[in-house]
Amino acid sequence: MAGIKDVAAEAGVSVATVSRVLNDHPSVSPASRARVLAAVAALGYRPNAVARSLRTDQTRTLGLVISDVLNPYFTSLARAVEEEARTLGYSVIIGNADERPELQDHHVRTLLDRRIDGLLVSPTDRGSPLILDAVRAATPIVFVDRWIPGVEVPVVRSDGRAAVRELVAHLLRIGHRRLAIIAGPATTTTGSERVDAFRTALGEHGVALPDAYIGQGDFQAESGRRAAERFLDLPEPPDAVFAADNLMALGALDAIRARGLSVPEDIALAAFDDIPWFVHTDPPITAIAQPTDELGRAAVRALAERIAGRAAPSVTLPARLVVRRSCGAEFPPAPRRPDPSERAPSAHGPSAHGPAPHGPAPHRPSPPGPSARTRRSDP
Repeated sequence: MAGIKDVAAEAGVSVATVSRVLNDHPSVSPASRARVLAAVAALGYRPNAVARSLRTDQTRTLGLVISDVLNPYFTSLARAVEEEARTLGYSVIIGNADERPELQDHHVRTLLDRRIDGLLVSPTDRGSPLILDAVRAATPIVFVDRWIPGVEVPVVRSDGRAAVRELVAHLLRIGHRRLAIIAGPATTTTGSERVDAFRTALGEHGVALPDAYIGQGDFQAESGRRAAERFLDLPEPPDAVFAADNLMALGALDAIRARGLSVPEDIALAAFDDIPWFVHTDPPITAIAQPTDELGRAAVRALAERIAGRAAPSVTLPARLVVRRSCGAEFPPAPRRPDPSERAPSAHGPSAHGPAPHGPAPHRPSPPGPSARTRRSDP
């Protein structure tokens, strides 16, 4: 197997020059860099990452512990993290906590044992002794999406409060009055924050959020289905449901359809965390979209700063509301324009072309557009 000295001899440069090329040092001339890379390819040389990490005390590896790999939001986030890390010369090892604190800690422990250079975590709860120990040991850590209150670690997240306020205004404007929420776990910052934002937005319009209209979920589809079923069993069920994440929204949609009900004619549905699937559901689902790609990339850049021993500020990016048809028509359909071939009837009776036909006027289809709700009642 070829070694670094063989590469240097093949390229006609020093071993130090080869090392600088392999570490992407800017001091190497383009011509020397090209010769070294050609020699590496010709000899099939592969740097020994383990040996290099022992010399530099760096593995060029980051750890990422996400809450649920089956959640499309976290899948997209992980992809953005991996892409930005690769751009900065890092590899990423991903651990899936599956919304379980004990599994989260297992992955954190394993990653730290592998001597990663830094750790990105979306905490599954508000307290993990293992993460707190890592912070006290000065391990470079950045929280992404969720965070642990009171821990002095950079947090990269989105702020959905303005989007939730816009969603509530949209629902009330088109006639919904009984608004419910399927909440995430109160032990997570995003779970409690989204409920608080929803309650506050309702309060700004003088609308209460009864306890019966708060369904407890766990950011997974089955909990969304159970919460929606409980709402539908109420003597006065809500006429709009806001699910605090995408999987719970899909579970709620299954429960609504299982009862033979329609969205939005019988009940409106909206979600936090937009996903590509939502444009393909029937009807397409109104959702609050987070800037997932930007969050993942910003988290990696912040962690790289921490690894380099520099301060990294927290980053908060705004979420936005994407209105689709699952909440009903925002405005009544525009009146149908008369066909130019039709003659307007005379103000004094039948047209000059003859008497009006007997019987009811023929049915004309309405123009296409979102279905309007037909059921309205105040609480």
